[in-house]
Amino acid sequence: MMPNFCNKKSIKKIALAATMVLTVAINGLALSACHGSKEARGFEIPESFDENKKIEITFWAKNDTNKTQTRIYEKAIKNFEGLYPNMDVTIRLYTDYGKIYNDVITNIATDTTPNVCITYPDHIATYMTGADTVEPLDDLFADEKYGLGGSELKYDAPTIDEIVPEFLSECKIGGSHYAIPYMRSTEACYVNKDYVEQLGFEMPEVLTWDFVWEVSEAALAKNEDGTYKLNGQKVMIPFIYKSTDNMMIQMLKQQGAGYSNDKGDIELFSDDTKASLMTIAEHSKTGAFSTFKISGYPANFLNAGQCIFAVDSTAGSTWMGSKAPLRDIAEDKVVDFETVVYPIPQYYSKDGELLDDSIKAAGGRYAMISQGPSICIFNKEDPQVVLASWLFAQYMLTNDVQMAYAETEGYVPVTTKAQESAEYKDYLNRAGEDNSTYYDVKIAATKLLLDNQRYTFVTSVFNGSTSLRDAAGALIENVTKSVRRKKEVDDDFIAKLYDDTRSLYHLDSGSAVNAGKADLGELPEESKWLIRILIGAWVLIGAYFFYSRKSGKISKE
Repeated sequence: MMPNFCNKKSIKKIALAATMVLTVAINGLALSACHGSKEARGFEIPESFDENKKIEITFWAKNDTNKTQTRIYEKAIKNFEGLYPNMDVTIRLYTDYGKIYNDVITNIATDTTPNVCITYPDHIATYMTGADTVEPLDDLFADEKYGLGGSELKYDAPTIDEIVPEFLSECKIGGSHYAIPYMRSTEACYVNKDYVEQLGFEMPEVLTWDFVWEVSEAALAKNEDGTYKLNGQKVMIPFIYKSTDNMMIQMLKQQGAGYSNDKGDIELFSDDTKASLMTIAEHSKTGAFSTFKISGYPANFLNAGQCIFAVDSTAGSTWMGSKAPLRDIAEDKVVDFETVVYPIPQYYSKDGELLDDSIKAAGGRYAMISQGPSICIFNKEDPQVVLASWLFAQYMLTNDVQMAYAETEGYVPVTTKAQESAEYKDYLNRAGEDNSTYYDVKIAATKLLLDNQRYTFVTSVFNGSTSLRDAAGALIENVTKSVRRKKEVDDDFIAKLYDDTRSLYHLDSGSAVNAGKADLGELPEESKWLIRILIGAWVLIGAYFFYSRKSGKISKE
């Protein structure tokens, strides 16, 4: 005989118990869903690294055609495996960071991300849309045994105080570090000094936008046969910019204008941006200005005597100048000239003051971006694998790796330990001894950043900041292309350009945080079970009420 528990008090108890079940289920579902499609693994640093266990890790890195860099990676891996014989590191090289980014995004859903990856903080912010994808490093930094400069390391790693603080801060997203800096560069303007002086100008102490525009326009004078008076050739593009996203970001920074903030609010589509675009359109119309995407590599035009001001990364310095070791044009096309290296053009007030207050307050003379690759590690189920990944990533900060890689191009080591070493100082002091290791333009570009690394800036990093950066460059590219197609760049054109760019890069909401949301796939099995429990609880409540009403056993009390 069924016990009589279907009175009013009993029903309340049943409802209360079911509600508790539902609450637990809903909370569990929310926790599972808010982090995407994968279960949060978490990571606890092992008490010790198991050197008897065979561990294989993958390392994704970027390399162009510089075989010296490839050999440096290979040597670093070989030396590291010599220290840790139980480890096997497999490298996969890419031609650009965009391809690394796309492959990582693709592999997040299948949990086949690499163990260690050279990337950018902007990209890491997007990787983090998956659950537990990128490992936060603060606890690893501080670990007494295996942290930065830890007691159990088999190599001489830098301490946290020996990493340049400005470079380390670039790797912080929210309240945690998700990467360590690997190399740093900035942008430089490589100038054909001979042409500037041939046009009757003197090289200034500080290169300003006004000076660059003025000289560029003066260089467009032609002979009767259609060749340019300055070079006697049929081609002359006085000013070419490689990375237009950096161009726009730095123009806004120098003017104290908005781009984005820490909250991910978009400030790009402003009157300040429009004024810069109008200026660019004006000089694009005359042929004084072009971009890499439209015309080609600035270095090729500079080295052929077809460009005066070529803006590219300091890491691209080995391509710049008539004696450049990696110049990429036929020898008979190279024009001999003196190359000087400046920070990118600056906006200065009429009384000679830098417009950006933050740089000026810090004592700097230039507003220039800090850029360059960082290293992140990805979380895996086995804590020993994660620790192994960290040991390898940290090894890339040792002096031998830092100095060897920095000397291949105009990169700067990210540690004061390397920068202040006798070997690195000797390298800098030997500028001009040859046109390979000690190429003077390369070392001048390196010193440009070393002298100003305290005053460089970075943009805010958040999920969607990559899309915003792409949009900034696209504004300049579209204005320049449109002028070449004889379109009128006016207020209406800019308004439509803003609307189209917002839509194309999913920036319609005014905040880049929601841009580019990844499809996180189907719910994990745990979430499916929580939903089943939730449904079952409601079914039980409904069954009790139905049975009680049908049998008439619910008490009237």
